[in-house]
Parts: sequence; structure tokens; C-alpha cells
Amino acid sequence: MNSTPVSSLRRERWKLTAGLVRALEKPMLLLSAVWSLLLILEFTRGLSPWLQTLSNLIWGAFVVQFVVEFVAAPGKGVYLRKRWITALSLALPALRLLRLVRVARVARLARAARGIRLARLLSTLNRGMRTLALGFKRRGLGYLIVLTTLVAVTGAAGMYRFELDAPGGPGFQDYGSALWWTAMLLTTMGSEYWPRTAEGRFLCLLLAIYAFAVFGYVTAAIAAYFVDRDKGMRLLTNPDA
Repeated sequence: MNSTPVSSLRRERWKLTAGLVRALEKPMLLLSAVWSLLLILEFTRGLSPWLQTLSNLIWGAFVVQFVVEFVAAPGKGVYLRKRWITALSLALPALRLLRLVRVARVARLARAARGIRLARLLSTLNRGMRTLALGFKRRGLGYLIVLTTLVAVTGAAGMYRFELDAPGGPGFQDYGSALWWTAMLLTTMGSEYWPRTAEGRFLCLLLAIYAFAVFGYVTAAIAAYFVDRDKGMRLLTNPDA
């Protein structure tokens, strides 16, 4: 008897959740860009106290957004299954409090810290991808260029930070060298250097998979552009063809 009103209420709550997502789309796009930039700075140069405060404030804004959407969503389990990576990305910054513990000299804890950095990098990259997908109505070549730029600059920061602990010394002299290496990897040209840390190798594998996934699309898009251009030139020079 009450199934129809309940179903109607659930639909209204899902509409409310979708409306909240759309309303927060543009400000979250900006905050995600700043969040990614701060992560790159943290991995390559470190954050000053005021930049760390800004990072914590953005993290707090993301937490508030997640809580508001979670409360508004009628199906908590469904929402969590769709947003579990987002939940993970919001939980990881809290683990930075472990830095206050003066037992970081233990090798196992140092490796755990590197694993946390890798998880933070991947979760931040995932948030950036999701935000870009919301910001671009059409996922064409322009979207792919921006996405690849995001992957390159963020992935290079991760490679630079992870390979600082490589056996035999740092793998990259500076962030610029890591960015060049990442760009060569994404264009499938490769490089003489190969990561020596477990985290660097795993990130290298993910970057290579992404490169192979998008390389075919970019090649097809460029080929289609020149084919269409050639067809247009033929029609101009020979309209009866």
C-alpha cells in the first residue's frame, strides 16, 4: 500500500542528491584543480604552513560535500559503492597525522608511508578525472588533452617523489626531469631510465596502460581530421566527384 509513496520519496531524494552534485560542480572543479596542484607541490617541494592550511581547508570542503551528499542520498549502500574511491581519498589525508609519531625511522613504517603517498596520488588523480568528466559535456579530443596533461603533471610528481628513495640515489635530478620522463612514457617513446622502487614501478605500469589506452584514440582522431580535410579539399577542387 505504501510502496508508491516510498518509491516517490526515494526518487525525490535521488533528484536532490543529483541537484547537489550539479550545484557543487563548478566550485569543486576549481578546488580539485588547487588540490592537485598542492599535491604536486607537496611531493616536489613541500608545503609551507599556510599552503598546508589551505590544503586542509580544501580537504574539509570535500568532506562536507561528501557528508551532505551521503545524508541526502536515499540508498547509503548504493552511494558508497559508487563513491568508495572518493571516501578513500578523503580518509587518506588524515593519515598524515602519523608524521607526528617519532618512530618513522622504522623501515616498515617508511614503506607504509610511501604506500600511503601512492594511494593519495591515485585517489587525487581519480578525483581530478571525475571532476573533469563533469566539467566537460563532450568527452572529445579537448577533454583527452586536458586529462592527459593532468595525468602527466601529477604522475611526474609521484615518480619524482618515489624515486628519491631509489637504491643508489635519486632517480631524477628535479621535477622537470621527471615530467620529461613521464611525457616520453605517455607518448610511448620510452626512456633509458626505469623505476627502481616498488611504488615507482607500479605507477609506471599505470601510466603505460593509460598511454596505450589513449594512444589509439589520439591516432584515430588525427587520422580522421586529415581524411576529412582531404575530402573537403577534393570537393572544393572537383565538386562533381
